[in-house]
Amino acid sequence: MADPSAPSGSPMAPPPGYVLGVDSGGSGLRIAVARTDGSGGVGTDAGEVPRTDAATGIRKGVRRGHPGAGTASRHGASSVGRPSAKNTDAPADTVRPLASYVFSEPVRTGPDGIDARHLLRRVLPVAQKLLCEVGGRRYAAVCVGAAGMVALGADLRAHLPAAVADTLGTRRLALAADAVTAYVGALGQRPGAVVALGTGMVALGTDLTASGGWRRADGWGHLLGDCGSGAWIGRAGLEAALRAHDGRTGGSAALLARAEALFGPVAQLPAKLYPRADRAAVLASFAPEVARCAAHDAPAAAILREAARHVADAAAAVCPAEGPTAVALTGGLLRVGEPLLAPLRAALAERLPHARHVKAAGDPLNGALRIAAALAGGSLALPSDEQLLQISGPVRPSGRIVDEDARDKTGRIPPDRTLPRHPGRSRH
Repeated sequence: MADPSAPSGSPMAPPPGYVLGVDSGGSGLRIAVARTDGSGGVGTDAGEVPRTDAATGIRKGVRRGHPGAGTASRHGASSVGRPSAKNTDAPADTVRPLASYVFSEPVRTGPDGIDARHLLRRVLPVAQKLLCEVGGRRYAAVCVGAAGMVALGADLRAHLPAAVADTLGTRRLALAADAVTAYVGALGQRPGAVVALGTGMVALGTDLTASGGWRRADGWGHLLGDCGSGAWIGRAGLEAALRAHDGRTGGSAALLARAEALFGPVAQLPAKLYPRADRAAVLASFAPEVARCAAHDAPAAAILREAARHVADAAAAVCPAEGPTAVALTGGLLRVGEPLLAPLRAALAERLPHARHVKAAGDPLNGALRIAAALAGGSLALPSDEQLLQISGPVRPSGRIVDEDARDKTGRIPPDRTLPRHPGRSRH
């Protein structure tokens, strides 16, 4: 029998367990494998991207470089403060991927929302391939994080638990909204608030209590909300360009010049923009131009200050009012740099003087891995939610998730080997 106290790598050490993390968003699908204890991989902070094995297509570890490619809504992590050599605010439970795989095309959506079958056709074969690559036998737990889980995730919730159990051999599955995986990637399992800033904008906060649950602000899409997002900034910039074109007050000649350089004559912009299904992404593509003009153009600078106020309002709406709390920002929009980060720091300091502003430790894929590792280890402390975070597992009538690794030689599970179940989690 293996000695559980034996050091890792010794002949007596038990084989490592593995978890799978999935991040499905508007810019594509990312899948990664990690050890349950988080060891063995290379760092996953912003600015580090996977290294692809030319023979297998599997991305092994990570290397330093430009933040991951893709649309602004899904990648990157940044700090409210100025860059530092080391993130001293990073939580202790950081999980580092051993290998990953990326699909550049997003999972399809249809009449029933996110297409579960399309996601499964991609995820399950890659998950098996990744497990073979790292020498594992099966996954201890899986977490799937998806954009649109709240409104469009019914098909995923209906089909993923059984499919993952049948194909990958684990019934420990977390289905999470991308806002939840972004939160955990940024802060881990500690109280606070995280604002994800990309093409869209959503703020999520929790005090980690069952009664407090999750608090969500905005994330209503570019037509009804997402205030302060890349799409919001881009739309405001194009409005200022059109005002200049018309000769109305509040216009910006600088933004008009940039709009015509990117899109052609602005009088033709409505005909080009309105029929497109990716209108939000097109609008967000103009946000970097607003940031570039802000240093010498008053309307552009004013747009970024107003965006910062919207972001701070959302963070204040979800941040716990009592106790020690942390606030982090994450998302690709932060790569526009100081023209936006400076007003963000000022607005957050004004609206949340009691909160500690910290650098995001990781991105949504890292958050999915951390949720899976906590679920595998029985240490998941996040509030469950019917739409934001749904936990599946082998469940006794008592409502406690069974530890699948605790079976004795007869295949039975001793009555004392169960994992703690958070109050209110749905049972499967």
